[in-house]
Amino acid sequence: MPTEDAHQRISIILERLREAYPEATTELRWSNPFELLIVTVLSAQTTDKKVNEISPELFRRYPTAEALAQAHPEELEPLLRPLGYYRQKARTLVSLARQLVERHGGEVPRSMEALTSLSGVGRKTASIVLGTAFGMREGIAVDTHVSRVAQRLGLTRHKTPEKIEQDLMKLVPREEWTWFGHAMVLHGRYVCLARRPQCSQCILADVCPRLGVTVAA
Repeated sequence: MPTEDAHQRISIILERLREAYPEATTELRWSNPFELLIVTVLSAQTTDKKVNEISPELFRRYPTAEALAQAHPEELEPLLRPLGYYRQKARTLVSLARQLVERHGGEVPRSMEALTSLSGVGRKTASIVLGTAFGMREGIAVDTHVSRVAQRLGLTRHKTPEKIEQDLMKLVPREEWTWFGHAMVLHGRYVCLARRPQCSQCILADVCPRLGVTVAA
């Protein structure tokens, strides 16, 4: 459960994030829900930049779920090699595409339950796809950046993505869940870094418990 202090500070945090990242969205490149689903799955344990480098050729060869479903994982491995875990990711993508074809006619489903039943798709990926592609706010995508920033800001005391998400959903208005997740990612990626956070440049420094401040003056 979020602390009373977190409830006091969340409006300030949201206001500052809106000023800094008014149009926050994923930095992954995509042109339709299928592409967004695939690149989001691929982004696990690698950078968006690397995914963006390989995705144009991937989608040139396999533009639809039907095309990808007919591939063999070995065919994808050379394309995915720069990402790491490429063999596992190749198997996951082909399995995911086949499930899309068999269960959903090749279309990306529009429910958390249906998405999370697919290979390689957890709540984080499902929340990103539903919110970013379909405007459906069913959760807050919690990755390592969101986890780190939320913990440092005192918005949660938990360590697991599931419990962190539950705390954040209690604090943030539902209509802002998708934007908030993207804004937190950007803030964690470029300001609140894991090893050397740029506290002197941070718009949230005066409300950050990590710096000894609990409520803004």
